Amino acid sequence: MNHKTCAARALLMALAFLSGATVTLAAPAVQPAPKSLGTLRLATWNLEWLIAPRDFPALAKTCVPPNGEPSNPRSIPCDVATVGARTNEDFEALASYARKLDADVISLQEVDGVAAAGRVFKEHAFCLSSRPHVQNNGFAIRRGIPYRCGEEVVSLALGGRVRHGVELVLYPGTDRELHLLSVHLKSGCARQGLDSRREACVLLARQIPELERWVDAQAAAGHRYAILGDFNRDLLAEREPARGDDAVRPGLWSALDDGDPPGARLIAVVEGQPYSNCTSSQNYNGYIDHVVLGASLATWRVPGSFVRLTYDDTEAAQRKLSDHCPVGVDLRLPR
Repeated sequence: MNHKTCAARALLMALAFLSGATVTLAAPAVQPAPKSLGTLRLATWNLEWLIAPRDFPALAKTCVPPNGEPSNPRSIPCDVATVGARTNEDFEALASYARKLDADVISLQEVDGVAAAGRVFKEHAFCLSSRPHVQNNGFAIRRGIPYRCGEEVVSLALGGRVRHGVELVLYPGTDRELHLLSVHLKSGCARQGLDSRREACVLLARQIPELERWVDAQAAAGHRYAILGDFNRDLLAEREPARGDDAVRPGLWSALDDGDPPGARLIAVVEGQPYSNCTSSQNYNGYIDHVVLGASLATWRVPGSFVRLTYDDTEAAQRKLSDHCPVGVDLRLPR
């Protein structure tokens, strides 16, 4: 914050004190630093039921009430039908944040195909999962970057109960080749022990061996790799020493970052970073959206390049944005 902004805020607070008024100041949005030349910015962003305006009304008419059974895979919950519609102006606001993010490759979650994602990322191509459902995940890739859409990791879906993993290969066949995986893991078990009988934790625990298999295969093949997405899990909390009955027990992170085979060591880019909520009205205290780099790829990480883009409070109150906001990192590519 510059000195003029500080002075203005101080003046406003002083006037409020003299008048006896109560003033709530919106938290300033966090903006990512500009990229330097020769770098690649990777990011992840859950866009919260992103459905094109032309498709939303028909889906809303056949919404599923609480405890109801969906009539088809594209059914949406009635609470989403009530508050989830986005206008053209909402999409333009999201597109403006996409431009500020300035990411070359973005792992997307909760997007209803290219019709919706293409309105936010207008300079990107897409590799998205093939599920018939409204919520899909995958990648947006800036046009001009060589890529190949990889296989879908269908085993992560546990027989269709949750989302697929989506692979992407960047710069295939070159010294820059990267193997990326987009994930949207089971929600509802962000900090609970994975030995819990809670259904969400049971399902998340079942996804871990499938994710570990992918990591081990990349490490064994000598690939530079990363996993990006909504893990729905506070990975850093798992790594804290367990204290008391409410402590988060190891599970997901320890299974993935086990160093077996050699190369299966991981770095979460949020480690050591202060947590920033997307808006001042949120009250979360840890990251569940992650960019996790394999150790060999982490050697390309640009020091100090952690990316967190948050929303302007006024705009977030006026527009339907998302309950998540982007996390990312810059990589220095070899010449």
